[in-house]
Amino acid sequence: MSPPVAAAPSGRWLALAVLATGMLLGMAPWLSATAVLPELTAAWHLAPGWGAWLTIAVQLGFVAGALISATLNLADRANPRRLMALGAVAAGIANLGVLIVTTPTGVIAVRVATGMCLALVYPPAMKAMAAWFHRDRGLALGVMVGALALGSALPHLINGLGGLAWEPVIVASSALSIGGGLIVWIAGRDGPLSFPSAPFDPKKAFRALANRGVRLACIGYWGHMWELYAMWAWFGLFFSQALSRAGIANSTAWSALASFACIGIGALGCLVAGRVADGWGRSRTTIVCMSVSGACAASVGWLGPLGWPVLLVVGLIWGISVIADSAQFSTLVTELGDQATIGSALTLQLALGFALTAPSLWLIPWLAERFGWGTAFLALAAGPAIGIVAMMRLAPLEARASP
Repeated sequence: MSPPVAAAPSGRWLALAVLATGMLLGMAPWLSATAVLPELTAAWHLAPGWGAWLTIAVQLGFVAGALISATLNLADRANPRRLMALGAVAAGIANLGVLIVTTPTGVIAVRVATGMCLALVYPPAMKAMAAWFHRDRGLALGVMVGALALGSALPHLINGLGGLAWEPVIVASSALSIGGGLIVWIAGRDGPLSFPSAPFDPKKAFRALANRGVRLACIGYWGHMWELYAMWAWFGLFFSQALSRAGIANSTAWSALASFACIGIGALGCLVAGRVADGWGRSRTTIVCMSVSGACAASVGWLGPLGWPVLLVVGLIWGISVIADSAQFSTLVTELGDQATIGSALTLQLALGFALTAPSLWLIPWLAERFGWGTAFLALAAGPAIGIVAMMRLAPLEARASP
């Protein structure tokens, strides 16, 4: 006789709504400087290379914060929901430092600090969500990653709607993050499900890669990350230049709104992919997503002669597909890996994935300046291409592991 299926916790969807709202608002500082890059470049007289570092610094800060948090086992020693709330408030406060510092290196330091604070938002949020969901976890993960995408896009919306100087955009994104943290602290509740503590151990992390399924899932994720943040950071500049060439008035504001749409629409992709992957298979879902996003990356930079409406449509398709599969790579690690090493394996997957975004973020404007946007975005397609190969090899392993 089969064991009874545990009932889903009561109130889990409301709890998910609170956590997702906190994630959405808490992620607002992530791309806040990128959203106003032209204004900051002019105000600070930044050299071209410094612009990329405004985003790279956040990524590296996030990696450092995630490794420190995992090494200290903070998510197991502290309540993950409250850790998420504190991280969002701290990120909002750190982000305000951009208004105070007086040198480009000071701005970079502030952005690193913001990234470190955001490392206390994203991973603990996922653990807080998992305490409510065993069934439908794929969909719940999709909701959370979708909230991350939408929250990351918020500064572009603020900039596009208000036509604001850069200072109010920074203030608004900080206020949203602080508000998100307070919502999670005040309105959130802790879930009843529990799972074993899994602190980060570098030896365990690399030993986990000996598992072929874990190794392939990590490679797929790393290929996905090579493309993701570079697309989010640089599509707006590419589209702004296309609007300027077309003689569109107020191209900066329109490109900001387009950036919000192309990043934020990824939330829809996360929801759909999360639901589909639970039934159709995570490997196959990621292969479809990376095939679409890779095709967009390889083609969009060459489509300028067709006009800005075509670029916008391709950008929206790219935005849906580039983030839709994100949660599935980590889920595969939890399903295929040794339970004793999962925490360390996930930490390594996340840390190296975000570290890989730094070279791609730097590379794209460098290539665009020298060879054009077609070549620049084509370089991003290498990530999903490698990821597709890894997930094709993983698919049989996933099928055998399925009940």
